[in-house]
Amino acid sequence: MRSVFFSLAASLALSSGAIADVKEKTIEYQHGGTTFVGLLAWDDAKATEANPQPGVLVCPEWWGNNDYAHSRARQLAALGYVAIAIDMYGKDASGSAKTTTDPKQASDWSSATMKDPAVMRARAQAGMKALTDQKIVDAKRVAAIGYCMGGTVATELARTGADLKGVVTFHASKVSASDAADNKKIKAMILVCHGNEDTFVPPGELATFAAQMKEAGIDYEIDAYANAVHAFTNKNADSYKVPGVKYNQRADHRSWERMKSLFVELFGGVKEAGSDAGKPTENPKAPADIQK
Repeated sequence: MRSVFFSLAASLALSSGAIADVKEKTIEYQHGGTTFVGLLAWDDAKATEANPQPGVLVCPEWWGNNDYAHSRARQLAALGYVAIAIDMYGKDASGSAKTTTDPKQASDWSSATMKDPAVMRARAQAGMKALTDQKIVDAKRVAAIGYCMGGTVATELARTGADLKGVVTFHASKVSASDAADNKKIKAMILVCHGNEDTFVPPGELATFAAQMKEAGIDYEIDAYANAVHAFTNKNADSYKVPGVKYNQRADHRSWERMKSLFVELFGGVKEAGSDAGKPTENPKAPADIQK
């Protein structure tokens, strides 16, 4: 009995230690005369200058770089990655990233940001540079994930030719390109995690995306989750009182697990100090049968 208790205590201690190793700090970066506020998170027992780890951008929902985006960055850090929750709106008068829970304000901010694709892409690129400038990041192993609006941001970042190994979108309303020629610049594998009952996604959007990826020869995957609607990963979704927006625990879990397995595939895992694990791999190309 005592040995069982000791094992349990040791297990809990190790688990607590792993959580305690996750550090975070605010990072300010510039673009176009605007200051943006990102949150960097990492496990300092795994990510060091001597042992840099893969980096992951977290592109937030239209609510801004809020606690939810930060929580995802922390989760990624707990997995051993270096994550940054990026800011798409710029800091407010208090010096923090602009955030809101008001749908109208969120709509106004997102519309102003998304109406000019060049500006949207450039802001995402600035966030990526803020990440890859960190000496604890292996700049050859970087991915981007995005939620709702952030899913669009992540795919548009890939269309700049950014050196990304992977892109994962969660309940993004738009993932297809306005200019299909931009898809030729994509270097990443793209995973689209979609709620099968998401009314925020225009009819035919995913079919258009799939056709564009096939035409460009890009490796991609679309996972559709039964009974899931918009914002299915966000536990706070129900509190927004927006029709068609609701949390779905099963879809949240399944999509996160699929992202994790993809990152192991693309990054080769988190490199432990002194090991050969984590060697970068070439991005998989689309199978020959879908390139035709």
